[in-house]
Amino acid sequence: MSEFVQIFEVGPRDGLQNEKAKIKPEPKVQLVNMLSEAGFSKIEVTSFVSPKWVPQMKDAPIVMGGIERHQGVTYAALTPNKMGYQFAQKAQADEVAIFAAASESFSQHNINCSIAESLERFIPVLELAKQDGKLVRGYISCVVGCPYEGEINPAAVAEITEKLLALGCYEVSLGDTIGSGTPETIAKMLETTLAIAPAEKLAGHYHDTSNNALDNIAVSLDMGIRTFDSAIGGLGGCPYAPGAKGNVSTSKVVKLLHEKGFTTGIDVSALESIEVFVAEMLKQKPDKKKPLH
Repeated sequence: MSEFVQIFEVGPRDGLQNEKAKIKPEPKVQLVNMLSEAGFSKIEVTSFVSPKWVPQMKDAPIVMGGIERHQGVTYAALTPNKMGYQFAQKAQADEVAIFAAASESFSQHNINCSIAESLERFIPVLELAKQDGKLVRGYISCVVGCPYEGEINPAAVAEITEKLLALGCYEVSLGDTIGSGTPETIAKMLETTLAIAPAEKLAGHYHDTSNNALDNIAVSLDMGIRTFDSAIGGLGGCPYAPGAKGNVSTSKVVKLLHEKGFTTGIDVSALESIEVFVAEMLKQKPDKKKPLH
């Protein structure tokens, strides 16, 4: 049998959070429902953050309350602190995510605190989640490059990964936030991080700013990584990372994996119609692509 690779679809949250035009809750709900029907088993639906900082996500409770929940699908939400977790719990998020950075400057720009302070903020979230029996996923931003500091030392990524796992995260997603990674720098970062964490505890989250995301996924597969974040239609881009083009396109990732003989459980015929829906939602034309295989 072919080996399974987990696609964690982040389009509804990470993909839409930086869109300037206000998107109503109804199409967001429909997007999540379409993704569920297409076979995704992990969907990041929204984030419970301050509307002051991320106004696009102010409808998080409405969206979480409106989706059709499919058996076997995990509906996740981003939670920066205890209050965010409590809102996510009330909205019945299946799992939550916390986010740190490998760069002190990025941490200050993104969440207005140091890396050490961010880890302290996460402790109450992990404690509550443990009481509730809820899984917590960790994110690390800027794992190879930072818009403010430049190149990032892989040792910093390994150190924060180790701390997030020690706090109780079941998995750590390694984010190339500005898309500056290459197969060489991703491999170097993974080599260092894999020295302190097994591959099954790690995920790749590679932005496609420099069109290297698929090559970075390929080298990550060679090193044993079997979970990757992607966004339908290549949506996304961090508001605190100038020039970040967006997440790698889900359809491109699925095509790569299937060509390499992996399985994903995703109905590839459904992806193009979802991309058309997303393009219409954002009033943009979808990219012309070769047929999916």
